[in-house]
Amino acid sequence: MHHWHLLDGRFVSAPEPRLSPYTLAGVATLRVGRNFLKPFQARKPLTNSPAPKGICAAVRNKNFGKHILSEVEEFKRVILITGTPCVGKTSVARLVTYRLNAFYINLTELALRENLILEEDKERGSRIVDEDLMRERISEIVEKCDKNDVVVDGHYAVSVVPKELTTHVFVLRRNPVELKRFMIERCGFSGRKLWENLASEILDVCLTDALNVYGKEKTCELNVTGKSIEEVADKVLAVLKGSKKCRVGVVDWLGELENEGLLDEYLKI
Repeated sequence: MHHWHLLDGRFVSAPEPRLSPYTLAGVATLRVGRNFLKPFQARKPLTNSPAPKGICAAVRNKNFGKHILSEVEEFKRVILITGTPCVGKTSVARLVTYRLNAFYINLTELALRENLILEEDKERGSRIVDEDLMRERISEIVEKCDKNDVVVDGHYAVSVVPKELTTHVFVLRRNPVELKRFMIERCGFSGRKLWENLASEILDVCLTDALNVYGKEKTCELNVTGKSIEEVADKVLAVLKGSKKCRVGVVDWLGELENEGLLDEYLKI
């Protein structure tokens, strides 16, 4: 099975992991498909971010409602907003959706409401998502909705949204010091779940995933540390309007923590 957990990505400058990634387990995890793990891959947890009612929703006056699907224009922008759990994806995605008058897809909500779950992994507290069915359903929704812009919200979006449909991928990054506080205070993370998610951010997991699938042409890395939701949404919209260029390699949390003598305090996996 292709396990989505939290220790996949660039290990070039990282210390030797103390645990095999095959042994890692989070409290709330999601595994996609039925492929075996590659070396140094592990599971990413299912985000605890709240999802709006309804599978996909257009935002009207900041309220989410069901949207009738219809035929679409030839060109449609499919915008993925991804990043480590608790980084702020859902809040930003909702605001971007509202400001674009776009169509919104929350992957967690879609998987649960459309029964795209293969099975439950009780030992690891995970849901195993049918990757093929998820991809097919997203394709149907994108093709039938009558909006020119579709915003997809989820930390595993790059794995289930068809590559040929995707036009932009925004990877939100947050300094691990700030992110740890958010994970504890806002998301209620603790123990292994906290440290595995934090390691994911430090080791660039979501960014690496996006680059592996889309390359630098479609991938935009945004440092959201200390930024308001409105400021981050403005950056996303500036890229979409063409007034700001996509960039990758804008942060190096591993090097920053090493320089500040904080690596052992924040990277415990």
